[in-house]
Amino acid sequence: MFETLSDRFDDAFRSLSGRGRISEDNVREAMREVRTALLEADVHLDVVKAFCDSIVDESIGADITKSLKPGQEMIGIVHKKLIELVGPVEPGVMMVDPGPTIIMMCGLQGSGKTTTCGKIAAYFKQRGKNTMLAAADLQRPAAVEQLKIVAEQVQDEARGNATVSFYGEPDKCAEYGQAIGVAVGVCQRALVEAKKQRADVLILDTAGRLHINDELMNELEGINRTIKPHQIYLVVDAMIGQDAVNSAKEFNDRLEIDGVILTKFDSDTRGGAALSVKQVTGAPIKFIGTGERFDALEEFHPERMAGRILGMGDVVSLVEKAQMEVSEEEAEAMAEKMAKGQLSMDDFLKQLRSIRRMGPMKQLLGMLPGVGSALKNVEVDEKQLDRLEGIVNSMTPRERNDVKLLKKSRVRRISQGSGTQPADVNKLTKQFGMMSKMTQQMAGMGMGGRIKAMRELQRTDPNLIPGIKGMPGLGGKGSTKTVSVKQQYKKRKKRK
Repeated sequence: MFETLSDRFDDAFRSLSGRGRISEDNVREAMREVRTALLEADVHLDVVKAFCDSIVDESIGADITKSLKPGQEMIGIVHKKLIELVGPVEPGVMMVDPGPTIIMMCGLQGSGKTTTCGKIAAYFKQRGKNTMLAAADLQRPAAVEQLKIVAEQVQDEARGNATVSFYGEPDKCAEYGQAIGVAVGVCQRALVEAKKQRADVLILDTAGRLHINDELMNELEGINRTIKPHQIYLVVDAMIGQDAVNSAKEFNDRLEIDGVILTKFDSDTRGGAALSVKQVTGAPIKFIGTGERFDALEEFHPERMAGRILGMGDVVSLVEKAQMEVSEEEAEAMAEKMAKGQLSMDDFLKQLRSIRRMGPMKQLLGMLPGVGSALKNVEVDEKQLDRLEGIVNSMTPRERNDVKLLKKSRVRRISQGSGTQPADVNKLTKQFGMMSKMTQQMAGMGMGGRIKAMRELQRTDPNLIPGIKGMPGLGGKGSTKTVSVKQQYKKRKKRK
């Protein structure tokens, strides 16, 4: 989402490199670039002005820390101001005891409200909380049936041992709408049922409209007065930019919402809503939707988002994603296999599937520090990962355990079964053998030795990561060679 904004920030910081002190002139010059970038990202004008002015005030005349350059010092200041801009935010949901904790979901039609109800239910299921989804949208055709299907899918697909149930009264729906009291009555009976089933959380999926009007607000206010939900969340589409902020402000004025959930955060949008909504409405962003799957919902952390914008990565979120997919016991068992050099193709396939469940490869790589900007022109071929799975699935159990069995005839059979070329099979087995050997050697090394070994492995095979082209240091189209400082000095001396 913030790719263009990150590039402009990077250009602004680069203009400060080589200076011994941050002066008023070079700060204001850099801020002109930042101001333009924020406006192009559809950030609210008042927010842009206040943000840039605060950076100028703190930066002018600042002494440079001995270990840092002016550009790096500026990154620290901007990082702090970005966190202040969208924070503070208390992650997670405040739970009540005894339950159920009542969450009222509201938003305009098309914002992804019903799907987000399912994502919130999956979020609680992963954390061992029994959840009930209640269909209080009696206006939109088939809204009750849609939420019922969502509840069933979350129960079947989401990880965790908790339950996700559904409450709805489709007979209360009418083709031309209903009075306000009908939706309120459904919510009241849903609460009674949730208490009877000992649900920990009750999520109310309320009606939306194509635009904000009194009819919509009167219905939501009626539910709010009667049910008294513990949390009111507004679901807004991040793709509509400034309109998302405006609608959030109007909802907050009438309902005093407790938080905003931004959907479609993984889309190619400008990101202005994420930087504006807290300042304009006073309501924090609680969650962001990062994909279509029910587990594609993340708690919003201001410091992590600021890090992504400034190219500092988001290793914490990456680790959390990994922990959701791989248990501590599985990780220890895998580490033991690696140390003994006993990795099989089944292990490789299992790890590949775990990584793919974490999200798109480009999104995951972008969480690594310093990698985000390098991914700008990178082509990530997710279909290449499908081909790898096809190759492994075409092997027999014996072949997966011992790739040395793969002679010419077996390679030909596997390539035909997976719809690939023999060269693709040979390439995979070669890379797998190199990685197995290297991981065994790295098992007894310290951190410095591991980094050195990984660099040597990358130098030996720059195309080690499949499906990625154009990333510096990883080979493929657009790749660049790493040149040491010593080599650069020799080249300059030779030219002189």
